[in-house]
Amino acid sequence: MFNLGPMELISILVIALLVFGPRKLPELAKSLGRAMNEFKKASRDIQKELHETTKEIEKKDQDIQKELHETTQELEKEDKPDGAG
Repeated sequence: MFNLGPMELISILVIALLVFGPRKLPELAKSLGRAMNEFKKASRDIQKELHETTKEIEKKDQDIQKELHETTQELEKEDKPDGAG
């Protein structure tokens, strides 16, 4: 995810242990895990909303294209002479 090797992770854990102490570290890890889950959920919600919006726009575009095609056909029929068709 962050392209960290094992030595970097161990270094971060040792520093966190020294800074926060052994009693606060589990609580900190739990809070971090909850924050990551909330971030993932928000990210999924945003992706879902963007996908739905894109589908709505595509549907409206198809409706407009269909209406334009029908209008064009009607105009072509009006432009033809009476005996042509």
